[in-house]
Amino acid sequence: MLVCPVCAASLRAEDKRMVCQNGHSFDIAREGYVNLLRTNKSGDKIGDDKLAARCRRDFLSKGYYATLKEALVALFTDKQGTLLDICCGEGYYTNAIAESSELQVYGFDISKEMIRLGAKRGGFTAFVANMAAIPVADNRFNYCTHLFAPFQEAEFLRVLKPGGRLYTVIPGSHHLWGLKKAVYDTPYLNDEALPNTDQLQLLGANKIHATIHLENPEDIEAVFRMTPYYFHTSPADRDKLKAYPSLDTEIEFIIGEYQKPL
Repeated sequence: MLVCPVCAASLRAEDKRMVCQNGHSFDIAREGYVNLLRTNKSGDKIGDDKLAARCRRDFLSKGYYATLKEALVALFTDKQGTLLDICCGEGYYTNAIAESSELQVYGFDISKEMIRLGAKRGGFTAFVANMAAIPVADNRFNYCTHLFAPFQEAEFLRVLKPGGRLYTVIPGSHHLWGLKKAVYDTPYLNDEALPNTDQLQLLGANKIHATIHLENPEDIEAVFRMTPYYFHTSPADRDKLKAYPSLDTEIEFIIGEYQKPL
């Protein structure tokens, strides 16, 4: 399934590394993942850092987003074949799908620290990669999942088998509405616009809604840091959350289902 990021030849496991027929070699880390990201930068400086990765892992492990996890698990409990989780983060959803299905599951992220934590969860083949050039063979996956990440239609089409399904997740209109009301004087609704595609066919969408109780300031801060608008919020508005020892907020997700033409 995996291919060399240098020459695109198939990779095979050999001792504690992945190698291709042209002699390119990639070490398998102690945790079990392989770094297939082509870059001159240190892997520790690409994507989310250790603090961000651990905060995300700790937050999700408390079950705040269990509603979304359970919805994704339900999609695949009776499925067989192969699944690629695109930008899988620290593997919370990836591991859950792998552990509850008969699928052969792969997951990747551009952050080495995210993948290191994901590999420790286990249950799936974890690798570091860039979604703009995913080092996997063409037409190999029955399913792909894609949560809260940029949409790369050409790559999704390439890796899916004909007739394969892509499930993409975006925030619903009222996602984290209670948090937004605590931070902003005039909070805004999310637009719920699923990605437009040229070749993937949108089959339908499902909305998931729940209310969660954030139990302490650390969890309030953690979920806010997981949002794209955290770094666009003024320090004064961010500081408003310090007044809350706990917080109730809605969570809302849209799961869009797409299909690659036969």
